[in-house]
Amino acid sequence: MDPLSRRNMLVLSAAGATAAATTAHAASYGNPDEPAQGAINASTGARRDPGPQNSMLVSEFPDAFSPPPTDVGGMAQIWSSFNNAPRRIQAGGWARQVTEADFPMSEAVSGVNMRLSAGGIRELHWHQAAEWGFMTYGGCRVTVLDEKGRAYVQDIGVGDLWYFPAGFPHSLQGLGPDGCEFLLIFDNGRASEFNTLLVTDWFAHTPPEVLALNFGMPSDAFRAIPPHDLWIFQGKSPGPLPAAQAAVDSGGVPPHPFTFSLGGMTPRRSNRSGNVRIADSTVFKVSKSIAAALETIRPGGIREMHWHPNADEWQYYVKGQGRMTVFNAGPQAQTMDFRPGDIGVVKRNYGHYLQNTGTSDLVMVAVFKTDQYAEISLSDWLTHTPPEMVAQTLNIDPALVRRFPSDSPGFLPT
Repeated sequence: MDPLSRRNMLVLSAAGATAAATTAHAASYGNPDEPAQGAINASTGARRDPGPQNSMLVSEFPDAFSPPPTDVGGMAQIWSSFNNAPRRIQAGGWARQVTEADFPMSEAVSGVNMRLSAGGIRELHWHQAAEWGFMTYGGCRVTVLDEKGRAYVQDIGVGDLWYFPAGFPHSLQGLGPDGCEFLLIFDNGRASEFNTLLVTDWFAHTPPEVLALNFGMPSDAFRAIPPHDLWIFQGKSPGPLPAAQAAVDSGGVPPHPFTFSLGGMTPRRSNRSGNVRIADSTVFKVSKSIAAALETIRPGGIREMHWHPNADEWQYYVKGQGRMTVFNAGPQAQTMDFRPGDIGVVKRNYGHYLQNTGTSDLVMVAVFKTDQYAEISLSDWLTHTPPEMVAQTLNIDPALVRRFPSDSPGFLPT
C-alpha cells in the first residue's frame, strides 16, 4: 500500500488538526481543566442561550450563567434565599424559613426570617432545638425562663443576639415605633418554625378539669382560651422594661445573659478592607451550640481564602452584593452571586473566599453549629510551611512565598 495514499493523508491531516485544537485549548494558568471550561474557551454560538429563560434571574446570577473557567465538577448548590421562600403572614407579623427540606446543603442548621409589628407577639413557646437570633431591624423584647426557674427579660436592638437552649420557654415582642425584623437559627437543619410547642395549643388540648386542678382555678376561668394557636398575633405595646423585669423577679438571676451585643463588640480582625466580629461560647457564654461571625467587606475587598475545620458555615447576607467560590476535592469548584436576603452554605473543610462585587459595604452573618469559632487561613498555612517546599509545589520563587501574608489578615488588600 502506498504510505502516502489519499486516505492516509486525510487521516494524518485530521490528526494534525485535532492536535492543534488540543494544543490551543490545553490546560493553562486560569484555564486548568481539560476539556476547557468557561465562556472564554467557547465559540460565540456555544455561549449563546437562545432558549426560554428568565432574564431577571440571569442578571442576578451572572456567575451561574457564565461561571469562571476555574469552576469545575458537580458540587451541590451553595445558594438559597429567603427572598423566594413563602411568607406566613398573620396579624402581628410574618415569617419565612429555609430548612434542609428546602436547601439540602443546610444540614446543620435551619434558618427563619421573622418580622414583628410594634406590639406584635411571637407567642409563648419552646423548641426541640436551640434557638439563636440576630436583630437586623428595630427593637425586640425577649423573655425566657431557665431550667432552675430563673427569669430573664431584656430589650435588644440591631446587631444584638439571643440564645435559648432547647426546651427553654420564651417569647418575642416587637417594640415601638416600628417593631422589628430578625434572623433565627435552629441548631438542627430539619427544625421548622411552623412546628413548635405552643402554650395555646397545650391549653386547648388539655381537658378543662385538668387545667382547673393544675392552676387551682375554676374551669370557667379558662372558658375564653383560644381554641387554636396564635403563633404571631397583635398585642399591646409593652410597658417599661424595669417594670417587666420586676414583675418576674424571682428565683435569682441566670448566671449568663441570654442576650449579647455582637454589633457593639470590638472586631477580632479589622483593616481598610473589612472587619469581623465573632461571638461564640468564649464571650457569649450561654451559646453552647452556635458560634457566629459578623463580617463587613469594603468595596474592592475580599475575605481571604480559608476554611473552617469544625463546622459547616451557614451564611445570611444583610447588605451589599458579593461573589463566593467554594472549593472541594474532586476537584469541584462553584461560584455564585449573593445579595441581601440570600443564604449560602459552605460545608466543613471546603475552601472558599468571598469578594465584594458592589459599590457599598458587603455585610454577612456566618453561623456555625459549634461552641467555638475556628478558621484556617490558606496564606497563614503556606507561610508556616518551609518556603522551599511551597515553592517547589507551586513552581514559584521562594522569595515570593516569603511575601505571602503571614498574619491571617482576614481581609485583603490590607
